[in-house]
Amino acid sequence: MPKSKFVKASIAVLAASTVTAVNPAQAASSTKAEQAVKTAEFYSNSLSTFYKVDESGDLLLSPSFLKSYNNSKEAIAAAKKEVSKLSSPRIKRLMNDRLEFSEIQRLRAAYIIDAVKYGEKLDSARYKVKANFLVMSPSELRKAYDDLRKHTMQFEKMVSKVYGPKSREVVNTRFVLPAKLTTESFSYEMTRYDYHQKAKAALSAKDQATADKMFAIISMLETKGADLRAELTKLYPDNQLLKEFYSLIDASLEPTLMKEKMDLRTQYKVLFPTNFELSVLHTNDTHANLDRAPRLATSIKETRAIKKNSVLLNAGDVFSGTLYFNEFKGQADLELMNLLDYDAMTFGNHEFDLGTSVLSDFVKKAKFPFVSANVDFSKDANMKAYAGSDVSAEPKDGQSYSAIVKNIDGERVGIFGLTTAETSTISSPGKEVVFKDYIAEAKEAVKQLEAQGINKIVALTHIGYQDGGGDNDVTLAKEVEGIDVIVGGHSHTMLSAPVMDNTGAEPTVIVQTGELSKNLGVLDVEFDTKGKVIKQAGKLIDIDQKSGDQFVIKEDEEAASVLNTKYRPAIDKVKNEVVAKSEVALNGVRADVRTKETNLGNLIADGMLARAKSINPKTVIAVQNGGGIRESIDAGDVTMGEILTVLPFGNSLAIMNLKGDEIKAALEHSVELAPKEAGAFLHVAGMKFTFDSTKPAGQRVVKVEVKEDGTNYTDLDPAKSYSVATNAFTAAGGDNYTMFKKAYDEGRVSEPGFTDWETFSQYLRANPGIKPAVEGRITDQSAGK
Repeated sequence: MPKSKFVKASIAVLAASTVTAVNPAQAASSTKAEQAVKTAEFYSNSLSTFYKVDESGDLLLSPSFLKSYNNSKEAIAAAKKEVSKLSSPRIKRLMNDRLEFSEIQRLRAAYIIDAVKYGEKLDSARYKVKANFLVMSPSELRKAYDDLRKHTMQFEKMVSKVYGPKSREVVNTRFVLPAKLTTESFSYEMTRYDYHQKAKAALSAKDQATADKMFAIISMLETKGADLRAELTKLYPDNQLLKEFYSLIDASLEPTLMKEKMDLRTQYKVLFPTNFELSVLHTNDTHANLDRAPRLATSIKETRAIKKNSVLLNAGDVFSGTLYFNEFKGQADLELMNLLDYDAMTFGNHEFDLGTSVLSDFVKKAKFPFVSANVDFSKDANMKAYAGSDVSAEPKDGQSYSAIVKNIDGERVGIFGLTTAETSTISSPGKEVVFKDYIAEAKEAVKQLEAQGINKIVALTHIGYQDGGGDNDVTLAKEVEGIDVIVGGHSHTMLSAPVMDNTGAEPTVIVQTGELSKNLGVLDVEFDTKGKVIKQAGKLIDIDQKSGDQFVIKEDEEAASVLNTKYRPAIDKVKNEVVAKSEVALNGVRADVRTKETNLGNLIADGMLARAKSINPKTVIAVQNGGGIRESIDAGDVTMGEILTVLPFGNSLAIMNLKGDEIKAALEHSVELAPKEAGAFLHVAGMKFTFDSTKPAGQRVVKVEVKEDGTNYTDLDPAKSYSVATNAFTAAGGDNYTMFKKAYDEGRVSEPGFTDWETFSQYLRANPGIKPAVEGRITDQSAGK
């Protein structure tokens, strides 16, 4: 028999015999004591249901528990008093033995009561830390951390007295674990804070050796802290407390510590100046080509892992170009950019393709800032809340600035942005967005950055490398002193090696990756202590490189998961819908649709004319800008996915009322650069024209004929009014069609609201077996001479 059961049985037997061997007076006294002991035993026995929490797991100090405990305590005290009156030592000893067991039961209850009460105080302290986390300074958090950790250790000693391993486990799980997880969640941050103070002291003493040691320890603690977070998250994947504290840490303590460290590194650089090496990772003109994004993500992560000091920049034109943009309006791109932790982006012209409402949705959800020194959003209703003209050393995510300052290992790097002024004519920014002179604004941005003592300056531009649009990187480098690096976009130029401009007192390095996420640009530059570039080396990492039929760069699992689960299913569904069948290949090659008549250009214009006639039967002409045709279609099935790829911008139908001389002026503008490529080149339906590309611009169109009755061609009458269909972009003056803009401003344009891909797909469905050809609608009579 177990000892405890033997003791209980013995006490019971002895209790029954204690009143039989005494005289009457003793018997009366013994009977009263016996009743008091039994009462004490009754109440103490009732406590076991409360302190044995292994049976119920209930740790609430209910009124019935506390009442039972007080009853037990009082009954035991009363029983002891009665027993003390007994004259028989043997009976007194036996009854005290019984009361000792009752006292043990009471103490078990007392320990659980004490543990729960102290645990609730521990909870209160923990909740207080959580409630005030965002407003406490690191020093205040350090004190709160120390207090909570001390109280937790004290509580653990108290828990050791709780009866039974299961009961202790329940108490630990309920109170100790949350307290420990709380302190563990920011333990390394607190230790980092301590070493920041030591580094600060070393810098005050100008002790470089000690400062170096402190910074090395801080870096080690940052790594170990990240490892601990990963371990705790893996161990407690669904723990809400951890999730909440990590969120608080990321929102306040971590940024504060990083800023503090950067400030210390800046002091270090001032005290002990050395050359500075920076790696600039960059992309441009990705145009929603997200199928490459998981491999691009891998390349970015691997490059960052080996580049100590790096920034990741995007030079614009994330928008437009694939089904992903048509379906998700940039939000799919944004989620992946946020995942990759971009440092800054400038606006490309295509960011304005759907107006500033869509752009503002993109900006406000970004987890990085934007830069653009020459775009004024102050009067735009959609963007003015997210944009300013200031230079910010503490830029906020989802906001646009003229320039920002990045603190990289104690070195301050200025980054300002520029966007091509062509945007106002080749996209749809709206009347309230103003594009200022890029040279003047670049000079001002450099001036403001240098006034803050910054001598390492990056221009993040979307103005083209050396194109003829009136603004470009080559000119920028020559005319603006103080720019060290130009990360460019817009012209889709693939610079396999950085280009150096040595016009000014200090060199300027120009880089650009090409287009469509095909390359990741990596530029390594070394600055001397005065901020002059003394070394540079750059390369393009080919995202599509293969070994056999396998891509060399593997897909990043996280990026691939986001793409495959949230976005690709919708795209695949759209891609697979068959709209029509073509007996011939439809030519949408860029060099062709921007220089000459193609069968695809004819087909799109025919579809536009048919749709416009169904709305306004007087419509006799349709024109489609070549820059809006983005891809070819193979012979065979024509899917919705292919249509959306050909016409990705979603421009709506517009019907213009134009004089014959305005139409001729538009055709002159269409061919003014021929035989060079021009996005403004017009494909036509309901008309044909002949031009001579050897003649001066503005005098090239030789003959224009219109098929007014739908069958026969007659000469264009300069004085006559014609109804002409086009897309809303062109009708509003896009591609610098000033004569169309004049009509638009005068109210001679209607917009029925059907998008170009809707119009085209409807036409194909109505004509499922198509065989379009080049018919001589557009003829360059000098061709072949």
